[in-house]
Amino acid sequence: MSKKTVLFHSNFCRAFTGFGKNKKNILRYLYNTDKYNIIELANGIQWDDPQTKSVPWTCRGALPAPNKLQNLSPDEQRQEGYGKSLVDQAVSEFKPDVYIGIEDIWAFGGYSNKPWWDKINTMIWTTLDSLPILPQAIDFAPKVKNYYVWSSFAEKEFNKIGYDHVKTLRGSLDTSNFYRLPDADRKSLRDTHNLSNEYIVGFVFRNQLRKSVPNLLDGFKLFKKSEPRAKLLLHTHWSEGWDIPRMLEEKNISLTDVLTTYVCSKCGAYEIKNFTGQELNCKKCGTERSLNTTNTNMGVTEKQLNEVYNLMDVYCHPFTSGGQEIPIQEAKLTELITLVTNYSCGEDSCSEESGGLPLAWSEYREPGTQFIKASTSPDSICENLKKVYAMTDAERKELGQKSRQWVIDNFSIEVIGKKLEQIIDEMPPVDYDFNLKKLFFNPNYNPKQNYPSPKEFLIDIYKNILNETVDENDTGFKNWLAKIKAGGSPQEIVKFFQQTAQNHINKASTPDLKDLLDDEGKSNRIAVVMPKSEVDVFFINCLLNNLKKLYKNHNIYVFTEPQYFACIDDNPNVHKLLRYSPVLEDTLLMEGCSNHEGYFDMLFNPNCTTQKNLAYLHNGIDKIQFSLT
Repeated sequence: MSKKTVLFHSNFCRAFTGFGKNKKNILRYLYNTDKYNIIELANGIQWDDPQTKSVPWTCRGALPAPNKLQNLSPDEQRQEGYGKSLVDQAVSEFKPDVYIGIEDIWAFGGYSNKPWWDKINTMIWTTLDSLPILPQAIDFAPKVKNYYVWSSFAEKEFNKIGYDHVKTLRGSLDTSNFYRLPDADRKSLRDTHNLSNEYIVGFVFRNQLRKSVPNLLDGFKLFKKSEPRAKLLLHTHWSEGWDIPRMLEEKNISLTDVLTTYVCSKCGAYEIKNFTGQELNCKKCGTERSLNTTNTNMGVTEKQLNEVYNLMDVYCHPFTSGGQEIPIQEAKLTELITLVTNYSCGEDSCSEESGGLPLAWSEYREPGTQFIKASTSPDSICENLKKVYAMTDAERKELGQKSRQWVIDNFSIEVIGKKLEQIIDEMPPVDYDFNLKKLFFNPNYNPKQNYPSPKEFLIDIYKNILNETVDENDTGFKNWLAKIKAGGSPQEIVKFFQQTAQNHINKASTPDLKDLLDDEGKSNRIAVVMPKSEVDVFFINCLLNNLKKLYKNHNIYVFTEPQYFACIDDNPNVHKLLRYSPVLEDTLLMEGCSNHEGYFDMLFNPNCTTQKNLAYLHNGIDKIQFSLT
């Protein structure tokens, strides 16, 4: 049998993000099986970025060129940043049997309407971190054949509302990088950092509002009263997010009781010590102002991070919510007992089988989204720190080993890779006997006169006009049902659906310019664009004779809306009369820019000749008839 072609769409595998690291792990695993044709579609880099050649499998970037983004709305730019358009190009070129999208759920808006979506094996593998589950994620559920989430709490919520096909598939980790050092090495490491007699409570995190630093400080302060040797190690950047020095002062916690990690940007050495500001001098290499708290631009190596974990006696991770919170798993791999907020993905990591201890929390709501967020109890932090402190060495060892094994069994590359391998192998091969450009919208559909209920009416028009499968949990369905119950006209709703379908058709049916243009070459083409109205198109028609006199050797292509073709189709100066598309307003794309040759020598766009659209460039070859000098 021929190999299945699998298209993986996520962050670039060499990006230092959770999605990027997970993608790197699973692609290496699957590549080494030699069972699949692997195609990587990488968010964050352009289609032919040189970085795409740095991996052993086929790779393309999902980010459009800047000139294609400049005229888009912020929301459209965001969607294109997730590869909304180029994913179609990837599917068309590589014809995958399987599409796997690994991103935040909003990255896949509109995907279920793509002509290939229901024709091939599609899978979404996404992080959901708060309740209630995003309406967008729920609406997507009936439209995704294979729906996976990174933590079980999201699976349970989907199951409650009837979506039993939503399953948990955790993000993968390279478990070989983190482990408990021998006791002698741990002692030597502590001596190096002058921490021989301290009891270290650790927290590794990006300094952002999701991380409950104030709650941890309050809990640590309570614990410190019963254990004077306690020190709090905050492995994070102290110049973003929470103002930690200010909070320490407010809470009357001494700076000497709180440690952090400094790293040198010159030699890469790190130090664990009290915070005394940024841009310090490095003791190891002598470089001035090179020492800063660890951050996204300059952090420690994974070997060094493993040492940081091994300096700790216990790991505490309070947070408001999270998709997976990888430092928790890293800490468990070093056989630390982990204290984790019992909410969101934390429910898995503080369960009895994980070897973790749950931290109690109270609910608050995030403004705007209304998401439930967790405020971790300082009393619970203190109580659980005391519990771990009181354990015998044997108890700590047993629980630590249990924690490590749980991570290996549930997050390792081998385990996650094998599960994904089985998922792919169970998917059937795809015969590309369908037209990728086929439209599935039907604005001409006329519903029946009578339906058993408004619910059946809405399900029918969704299916037969917009080609969407919805159920009672769908947000749009709920909104339309409410309108009908409030006295809304079914006829007006049908009209709206029909217009929406027509708009989709108009947008999707625009042919590729390459298919419309003759082969005379760019240097012999001029484009004139006037989408509407009748009067404007008539005026443009009157000017074409003069334009042809100026550029005798060029073919003139005129673009307008079809209803205005009659105003211009008998003009002998027009080489081709073609349908208008918004892409024609992108002057740099049409006339060429950088490595892109373009399609026309000159683009005349009198309906939008502004600085915004740079509609006056014309490759510097246009002829000026009138001069003020």
